[in-house]
Amino acid sequence: MKIHKGYSIWKKSLNIIDGGTMLFSKNPDRFLPKFWPTYYSKAKECFIWDLDKKKYVDFSIMSVGTNILGYANKQVNDFVIQQIKKSNISTLNSYLEVILAKKLLKIDQWADKVRFAKTGGEILAIAVRISRAHSNKDNIAFCGYHGWHDWYLAANLNKEDDLKTHLLPGLGTKGVLKKLKNTVFTFMFNDLKKLEKLIKNDDIGVIIMEVSRNYLPENDFLKKVRDLANKNKIVLIFDECSSGFRETFGGIHLKYDVNPDICMFGKALGNGYAITSIIGKRKIMDKASDSFISSTFWSERIGYVAGCKTLETMKKEKSWEYISKLGKELKKNWTDLGKKYELPIEINGIDALPSFYIKSKKFLEYKTFISQEMLKQNYLCSTAVYISTAHNRKILKDYIKKIDKVFLKIKECEDGKSIKKLLDGPVCRSQFKRLN
Repeated sequence: MKIHKGYSIWKKSLNIIDGGTMLFSKNPDRFLPKFWPTYYSKAKECFIWDLDKKKYVDFSIMSVGTNILGYANKQVNDFVIQQIKKSNISTLNSYLEVILAKKLLKIDQWADKVRFAKTGGEILAIAVRISRAHSNKDNIAFCGYHGWHDWYLAANLNKEDDLKTHLLPGLGTKGVLKKLKNTVFTFMFNDLKKLEKLIKNDDIGVIIMEVSRNYLPENDFLKKVRDLANKNKIVLIFDECSSGFRETFGGIHLKYDVNPDICMFGKALGNGYAITSIIGKRKIMDKASDSFISSTFWSERIGYVAGCKTLETMKKEKSWEYISKLGKELKKNWTDLGKKYELPIEINGIDALPSFYIKSKKFLEYKTFISQEMLKQNYLCSTAVYISTAHNRKILKDYIKKIDKVFLKIKECEDGKSIKKLLDGPVCRSQFKRLN
């Protein structure tokens, strides 16, 4: 394979940018070491052009789920550009933050107040601060992925790799305050007994969890967590930064009719523009006024502008219905390919955020091979797809046709052929500590 201009630049960038990229999920060695295009020159709908001006279908992370409406959506972009010409920031505030707040509270009518930030990590840190202030307790129980801040990584101070099953293995705790040990505790999704044990023994004041990512709630799990929180006067936070607006117009918790005390949205809320939000009950959100929480660029209005137009466009198009339907069809296609080639495939994720796993010790090699062979066919691919409204059945059909041949090769490798001889470069990386 040809080494792309982008990857060559990234390798040199390691000398001046720690890690070479601001977002761990976009590190090229997580996809296809040596050959991943790495940088883009243009993106539109579900297509990306690299620095060599080569065009690809993004059938992968769609900028880690930020673009439900596709890249450079005309309705959102036109509104944003119109506002930029009037200045994106000034000494005064933008009234659009009020408009966006009202829109969010209309969707989730159990909530009373809103706060905004720019990133998921920020908004989670704000939620933690407010919730601790309300509960007057430091300790947190959580499951799932919730960012990079100290409060979250402190879980690995309890045990060396406690976050392994919540994010990824190899996350170190260098620079994390050691006194945070035994302030955050993990439990697995659908494991009510572990959560009950933590509440009984560890003075928990806050529960943070994703409503659904890889697995669906079982045996009324969400309702039972809600009941536990009520009984023990614990603040319940639903992190819907990833799941929000993917199965419902709002959070997936609406589907299960279980309301948290605080919920946060991000990623898709601005269709690629930086905006995240907390919505919550008044008695808890009021605690924000008792703590200093402030940042200059939280007053920058492009996120509010994009958020307002994104919500309007999603509602008009019923985007959540479209992406869920297409994702469900993709899951079925993967299942059919698994049966066709007798491969042990596990399908995960909500319909709009599907992924698959080949149950084999050679999975990382297979994952690398998928990215390698599909890249040759002008597809940016891995084993997970963030579906957008820019994807369609024509693209899906073409993808399945191409990946069918890749699955055939994987089947041959399961039957004895060497997968390493089929790889043009190194195996993709899975651990954080191996990426620097």
